[in-house]
Amino acid sequence: MPDPGKDLTMKYPLSLLTLSVAALCAPVAHAKDASPAAAAASTPARTAQQQRMKDCNAQAKADGKKGSDRKAFMKECLSNKK
Repeated sequence: MPDPGKDLTMKYPLSLLTLSVAALCAPVAHAKDASPAAAAASTPARTAQQQRMKDCNAQAKADGKKGSDRKAFMKECLSNKK
């Protein structure tokens, strides 16, 4: 005759594992559903440094700068206080 306690000891950890995985995956699935517009609305405005970084990065990309030329350009561009 099978031991009824052994059957219960396998169901409990398996159920706990299943619920844990579901609880951990729920926030990830919810985060993927958030619209980009809602994410943009919750993002604070850029600081002056962040805006300068964006502008310098766009200029370096437009000029096709790569490697050490890009690094030197970014250093110079970011050091210019506008």
